[in-house]
Amino acid sequence: MSKRREGGLELRRFLGSGDSNLLQLSLITLATFILMSVLVPDTFLTVRNMRSMSFQFPELGILSLAMMLAMLTGGIDLSLVGMANLSSVICAFTFVKLMPKDLPSDQVVLFIVGVVILALTLGLLCGLINGILIATLHIPPILATLGTMQVYTGAAIVMTRGAAVIGFPEQYAFIGNGSIAGVGVPLLIFLVLLLGLALILRRTAFGMHLVLIGSNAKAARFAGIKVRRHLILTYMTGGALASIAGLIMSSRTNAAKADYGTSYILQSILVAVLGGVNPSGGRGAAVGILVAVLALQFLSSGFSMLRYSNFAKEFVWGLFLLLIMIVNYFTSGESREK
Repeated sequence: MSKRREGGLELRRFLGSGDSNLLQLSLITLATFILMSVLVPDTFLTVRNMRSMSFQFPELGILSLAMMLAMLTGGIDLSLVGMANLSSVICAFTFVKLMPKDLPSDQVVLFIVGVVILALTLGLLCGLINGILIATLHIPPILATLGTMQVYTGAAIVMTRGAAVIGFPEQYAFIGNGSIAGVGVPLLIFLVLLLGLALILRRTAFGMHLVLIGSNAKAARFAGIKVRRHLILTYMTGGALASIAGLIMSSRTNAAKADYGTSYILQSILVAVLGGVNPSGGRGAAVGILVAVLALQFLSSGFSMLRYSNFAKEFVWGLFLLLIMIVNYFTSGESREK
């Protein structure tokens, strides 16, 4: 076997992109891109639009990565958006209430670093609560995270009284609107997190254990895997990812609010399933999240330029999911087995 072919196989194993379902999704995503480019070439197929999309989809992509982790273990996390908004709200109050107005520029940057650490710590803490409820108290994940979603969102609403919190320093906008070497910072953050999770899932014992837990938690316990610890760490990681998404949202919009991105929770589930994650657990790949979120972004941007309503976009996203599921059914051999 040539070195080039070995390298390609190694890359596919690393990314978890070896199954035919992902190839089909990639082809459909490419077809969607070509279709929108043909329908609205003057607006869709432009550098400005590509750059705009690179700032729009990373926050959904990061939330979808967190959803993927929960679903890999056979669970789900409905509190992701609640954690994201609570983190951004607390960070906003930290800026507004605690940051001196006359700080030098370099100290402002240090203050922002401290706020980012605060947000990550809060996300880890919220994820820890989810993990304890699920792994220790054995509350079903859908019920546990539904409850904490209401708690986290309610806490943010109480703090803000339903209003948006503004007053961020100018340097904070770099997280959601800045660029490095012409590439948007949100996109860079998303790609770093995606590659990091791909590495963890494919090259570490922790990632392999998550897959085993999602496939058969009882067998994993008999195999000596510490299921409780792994579940808690999984939901803590999801909380940290949600906080990062919250920081990007608040920085991009220059405001923090308790109900930002409420549609993201259902969209993140849609992206995860489209990306090949088994809702029952045990199967999923980080690269599938990238392809799926790009597919939805192409559809969303294209339909906006065609001046379709948001209701039409939701309708098409549902059809898109059904199309992928039907194609996977007929190409996976399940239909022939029956």
